[in-house]
Formats: sequence, C-alpha cells, structure tokens
Amino acid sequence: MILPPATLGMLGGGQLGRFFVAAAHEMGYRVWVLDPDPHSPAGSIADRQLIAAYDDYAALDQLAQGCAAITTEFENVPAGTLDYLDKFTVVRPSATAVGVCQNRIAEKNFLRDNGLPHAAYVEVHGEQDVRAAPDSLFPGILKVARFGYDGKGQAVVADREAALAAFLHFKSESCVLEQRLPLDGEVSVVLARGEDGARRSFPTAENSHRKGILDVSLVPARVPPALREHAADLAGAIAERLGYVGTLAVEFFVVDGRLLINEMAPRPHNSGHYTLDACVGSQYEQQVRALCGLPLGETRAHSAAAMVNLLGDLWYENTAGGPRYREPDWSALHAVPGLKLHLYGKHHARPGRKMGHFTVIDPDPERARQRAMAARAAIGIVDAAH
Repeated sequence: MILPPATLGMLGGGQLGRFFVAAAHEMGYRVWVLDPDPHSPAGSIADRQLIAAYDDYAALDQLAQGCAAITTEFENVPAGTLDYLDKFTVVRPSATAVGVCQNRIAEKNFLRDNGLPHAAYVEVHGEQDVRAAPDSLFPGILKVARFGYDGKGQAVVADREAALAAFLHFKSESCVLEQRLPLDGEVSVVLARGEDGARRSFPTAENSHRKGILDVSLVPARVPPALREHAADLAGAIAERLGYVGTLAVEFFVVDGRLLINEMAPRPHNSGHYTLDACVGSQYEQQVRALCGLPLGETRAHSAAAMVNLLGDLWYENTAGGPRYREPDWSALHAVPGLKLHLYGKHHARPGRKMGHFTVIDPDPERARQRAMAARAAIGIVDAAH
C-alpha cells in the first residue's frame, strides 16, 4: 500500500483531475499535476504543477522521481508516456489498458474478440473500406479512431456516398463505421478494480445528451433492475479482461431492451459526477484507493440523484450587438433544496466547454429529476426534455 503523506502524480489538469486532487488531499496525500495549460483546474489546487507536454521527458523524469504512483484523467495521454513512467514508478491503469480505450478500432476489436455485445462495425483505413462496407451498416455513424469525444470526430452518414464524404472531411484518418441503431436510451457504469482483482461498481446511471455532450444523468437509471445489474456485470467483465486497475467507465446503448457496449473510458467519467454527492464514496476516492493499493471503498448510493452539466454557453447572452459575456446568476440554483453546485475553476468559458455541473439529491428519484429539470430551466437550459 502507498500511504499518506506520499505524493501522487496526475497526467492531465482538467476537472476530473481537479476532483482527484481534492479527494487525494482529503485522504492525506500530496499531488503533482502535469499539464501544458498553466491555468489548468487541477493544477490550480495541486501541490505542484509541471507545465509541460505529455511527451516532455525531462518533465516526466521529474514526475517519476517525485511521485510514488501516477494515474491519468483522460485517455489521450500517449501510451508511450505511460510506458516510460512505468519503468520508474507505479502507473495505474496500464499503458496496455489505456491503449485499448483510446483507439476506437482497438476498442471495438477488443469487444469482438472477447464476445462482448456491441454494434456491428467495420474498420475504415481507406476509401476502399467504405465502398466494401456491408449495406446493413447504413445509415451509420463514422467515428475517427483517435481523439474523438463529446461528439467530436463523428458524422451521421445516411449512405455510402455520405460516408465517403465524411471520411475525406476527417482527412482520411482511420475510422470505425458503425451501424446506427434505434436507441431506447443510454446508460453507463463506473466501477473500480484493485490490483488484487476486487471490484466495486457504482449504481448504473441513465444518460441523455445534447449536441453530442452529456446533458443529464439520472440515478437510479429508469430501466429494469435486471438491466442495471447486467450493465454492471458487463463492465466488470471488461475490467477483468483488460487486467484493469483503477476507475473505469463503460457506456452502453439500450436497444430493444438489451445492452450494447458503446465505449470505455479509462478514468472517472462525467456520468459519475453524481457519486460526489449521492454515494458513500466518490469515483475519485476510488481512483485514489485503486492507485495506492488500498481496499476499495463503499459505492452504495444513499440518495437518488439527477446531475446536469453546465456548459460555457451559459456564460453568454444574446444582445443586439452580439453575444455578451456574463457570469450566470447562481442564486437560482442555490435556492433549490438538495442541489449541490460544482464549478471547475476554468480560466475561460466557451460554448460547449464543460464549466461545471450540479446534482440534485433526494430520497425520491422522480422528485430529484423534477427539481433538477426546473433548476436547469431556471438558468436558461430549455431546449430538451428529460
């Protein structure tokens, strides 16, 4: 076990890293953050921030020398960086596991090779792969293999010609062409797995998206209990077969009452933010525990929850002279019973950027949802119903 007051390392300085730093501090650890942004949210509260690129080996040497164990808050850290650090200190999750999750082709092939349920797909490395794709994949979704998140690097394609045009738009990068399915909904599971193989799953969340970005998560998910349990079992099987150590999130499509795995994230997840307020321990505490070899904590929810994302669009209002920047009026949220507001301390708000979230907790799931939706509307998010 790595015990306090040891120093832990975090690759990435976003909001997920910020919550990790806070959890680690509460548990008595020090944290160093490596991120190229001098204004990173995690770096601003860390004990030290190394302002450097993820492939800056001089900075990596400093991190390895100063930290007893290192983890990551996003999946696009170069696998070579994790491999390099692993030579000198504890790195969890492994470069191999992260490498599967950060490439959609590797991810889909992993699911196929392990007999795990997923949508039909083909790999696309060139125009000939689009032309040879089965007709059954149209209409479909073309997704770049790397660096796609929050709806980026994706295109809905009605037919083969549209897929060819999208592939060229993506500058002929390797992609996955996936069958577009009529969804009943989407759910996700966040779990932690320790080095000893022990696993703990948080309650399954029901998710809805706006413009490709997570908008609302509801816990418990409004699906049959057996489906919630099946999602947790599938997520656990993924962690086991990856030999994963750390906090892992798995997103699912619900299609005709069955689950199909959409993607994995080798880190805490936006849909797991509710664990900060609705569970005995959070996904970030679990990340610290798994990294340090501690026994995993309790994942039980003590309340129902409705989590709402706050994007940078809220910081702008339309005027005759164009969009005008202003801080949202948070008083409307603070007046809601059971509402917990979390702002990430980001240096600049821009449309589509995740700036914060709030979670409404209540013993009654429907009351939590209704209060969250009313609060969401009160601050100006009115373009979707849940």
